[in-house]
Amino acid sequence: MNPLSHKIVTIAAGAALTMAVAGGVVAGTQSADEQALAPTRQAANASIEDKVAALVKQMTTKEKLEQVQLLADWQATDDEARAGLGGVFSEVNPANINRLQHVAVDESRLGIPILFAFDTIHGYRTVFPIPLGAASSFDPSIAQADATIGARESATVGLKQVYSPMVDVSHEPRWGRISEGGGEDPYLGSVFAAARVKGDQGSDYAATDKVAASVKHFAAYGAPEGGREYNTTDMSESALRNLYLPPFKAAIDAGADTAMCSFNAINGVPGCANHDTETQLLKKEWGFDGFVESDYTAVAELRACPGVKPDGGPCGHGVAADGPSAGALALNAGTDSEMVSTNIRDYGEQLLAQHQISMSRLNDAVSRILRVKFRAGLFDHPYVDQAAATDPASFLTADDRAAARNAANKSMVLLKNEGGTLPFSDTLSTAVIGPLGKDQHDMLGPWWGHGKDEDAVSVYDGILAQNPNTTFTKGCDTDNIDNAPDSHPNDACHDADITSVTAAANSADQVVLALGETREMSGESAARSDIGLPGDEQKLIDAVKATGKPFVVVLFNGRPLTLGDAIPSSPAILEAWFPGVEAGNAVADTVFGANNPGGKLSVSFPRVVGQVPIYYNHLPTGRPCDVTQKWNSRYRDLQSCAPQYPFGYGLSYTTFDVSNLTLDRSTVSKNGTVTVTVDVKNTGSVKGDDVVQLYIHDPVASISQPVRRLRGFQRVTLAPGDAPQRVTFHLDKSDFGFYDNNGKFVVEAGQIEVYAGDSSTASMTKSFTVQ
Repeated sequence: MNPLSHKIVTIAAGAALTMAVAGGVVAGTQSADEQALAPTRQAANASIEDKVAALVKQMTTKEKLEQVQLLADWQATDDEARAGLGGVFSEVNPANINRLQHVAVDESRLGIPILFAFDTIHGYRTVFPIPLGAASSFDPSIAQADATIGARESATVGLKQVYSPMVDVSHEPRWGRISEGGGEDPYLGSVFAAARVKGDQGSDYAATDKVAASVKHFAAYGAPEGGREYNTTDMSESALRNLYLPPFKAAIDAGADTAMCSFNAINGVPGCANHDTETQLLKKEWGFDGFVESDYTAVAELRACPGVKPDGGPCGHGVAADGPSAGALALNAGTDSEMVSTNIRDYGEQLLAQHQISMSRLNDAVSRILRVKFRAGLFDHPYVDQAAATDPASFLTADDRAAARNAANKSMVLLKNEGGTLPFSDTLSTAVIGPLGKDQHDMLGPWWGHGKDEDAVSVYDGILAQNPNTTFTKGCDTDNIDNAPDSHPNDACHDADITSVTAAANSADQVVLALGETREMSGESAARSDIGLPGDEQKLIDAVKATGKPFVVVLFNGRPLTLGDAIPSSPAILEAWFPGVEAGNAVADTVFGANNPGGKLSVSFPRVVGQVPIYYNHLPTGRPCDVTQKWNSRYRDLQSCAPQYPFGYGLSYTTFDVSNLTLDRSTVSKNGTVTVTVDVKNTGSVKGDDVVQLYIHDPVASISQPVRRLRGFQRVTLAPGDAPQRVTFHLDKSDFGFYDNNGKFVVEAGQIEVYAGDSSTASMTKSFTVQ
């Protein structure tokens, strides 16, 4: 059964989900997460509504059908623009954008401008850390800075929409696109979703440096069976609403005015043909008045195979017999704009004549698209400032680089530091070894926008800038193969030269091993069944270990990895993700101690791939895992129930004490608020950052609740000797309530356990009772 088909959930339930992501906002004492989640969606503008209505009345049916068409750069022509084409994506040449826009405005009958869009995921020219890495900063200002700079650079070349943020919660490290989202937790994902939308759009995305955000992929795209790209999703109503929808709602509340429906099917219903999610939930329940575009050929993929009308081409879901029925199904479900395939446009008049679609629904889709164009200011300022668009000073400025470096520093997670191996001294000779050590291409990660390899600082160059006594040895060969069906992870490191690695390590006082994935190994259509270190990389670790020199493994990757033998054989491990243009500088800052790593994992690292899915906020079981017993929920070949590294985990060069968990009351009404305070103190010898994390658990409920749920976090910076910093959080029904399997938001009486610390395994606890 489709999760929403049996019930149209009330507006009251929608209000509850708004609260579910709002984290109990209390003015004046908000933590950073609460501030990010404060709703900023604005009401409709009467003047714009009048203009939209007047324009729709003037449009012919053909012009309306052209307006719902979204074409790729390689499809867009002057004739399409002249006919009234609605949107174009991936065209980033400002001259081409201006040419098409002039045709649309000057030569089409009604002069409706085209909306140009692009996948600015973690930067346009100034590439920031991948979103999975940025989420590990637990600092929403990092995401907002990324989106703010990306929006300015995108808008400068004539783009007015970005296909971002990607907010899919995922428990699937095998899935390549886990790199694009905020990890495994709906609350952390919600905070970062809202922060990115506010960076993209600001208070008015008609501003010349702002763009319309498109939240994607709606919905539950991050839960594909087997972690395989584009694969089906099957889940309960409660799982959908409690785990996967909150970041989408947070983005809508923050003002996101466009959304992208997903390739996947939920319980057999494809995302771009799902009336319950697109219309009943998104548009009616949540009050979304923007438009929904399909993903790439997703409407054509509704057809059974082989595709007919037109013959051939994308197909597969089998919920539509042919192109006309696919177009009708998508439009009627709530898809307003069709990307790449052209079924709605090509068969629209036929479908109207046959009453397969209605003119009122077509008018609604067109109105939504025009509304966004008016809000974006395109009717007043449709053209590109060619001088700014072609001026190198418009992009990758010194301030932009500083922001990207700060983001990369804050996103790094120290996984292991045996015996205080790090930080290294910048006066001792250093060997950078590994296939990613003198690499610029891979540092940008998947979905690198319009970033250029030469913009990126390699690890070697970053280390060399801070320590002139630095050498580089590649150690193995790397093949960067994209879109090749026969590419293999071992291509990332093959033909290891152990002799040269050993010699390089022996000639240095300390070693930085730069290992991990190539950027082609993560991202869209990059699922991996084996998520260990690729190719010969473990051989490089073993060779350096044999020399007895102190070393750190710096990991570059777009997913959690199963690190296996790398953990016992490496004295220090630093998770750097794909850090962006300032990769090498940030790595150097961190390994030499100018940056004390304070990031925490936004996603759990499994011990072996057979543990997947493994995530901190799982449901309990009647026979929880116990490795000392047989008849319980465990793997017989693993001597641990836990992941290798849990959500919220991360070390520092200093130590912290999180203490004095205090609740301002022991009982609360269902509509009341509990104020929670926690003290954190730097108990070590150097300045550093810690992330205070607040979790709750409802031990007795009408349906089983997760063993932990993150409901607050705050990153703090403290020096040794500083007084303890008090962090305040607020819990209300949005936190201790939940959605049941009927789609109803419920708040039940009973005890709520509160846990505080600096990881998801925090043990300090108190409780309160909901009456």
